[in-house]
Amino acid sequence: MSITMKYKRFENTIVARIDRGEEILTSIREICRRESVTLANLSAIGAVGHAVVGLYQVEKQKYLPNTFDREMEMTSLNGNVTTKDGEVYLHLHANFADETGKVFGGHLNEAVISGTCELFIQIINGTVGRMHDPITGLNLFDI
Repeated sequence: MSITMKYKRFENTIVARIDRGEEILTSIREICRRESVTLANLSAIGAVGHAVVGLYQVEKQKYLPNTFDREMEMTSLNGNVTTKDGEVYLHLHANFADETGKVFGGHLNEAVISGTCELFIQIINGTVGRMHDPITGLNLFDI
């Protein structure tokens, strides 16, 4: 998949447009790589035709994915950028509304844009890594 998203940096804020057919997490990772972002919070809205969101079950230490292949409004996407093993690590949650207004959401694993995505990345000067927690199975902030 070629990445054609457009973005512009204004000091510690990146404003991006992710285009039709592009996968959101892939695009965000690429922007962060290009701009050397190691710590940030982000938010976005847009429209998708495919999304995979999940619920993490702590006791089983695994995500239960829900896949949606239909036109939906991405009513919110929130999350953060940190690092794990020297690589960009994204932790994102999103909500999607269908044509009836029913909303689905959870931990975002994958989403492909059907219309557009308007993204803001607020860069924080610094770095926070991730460490694996054997009790929950999660990759927690390493503070």
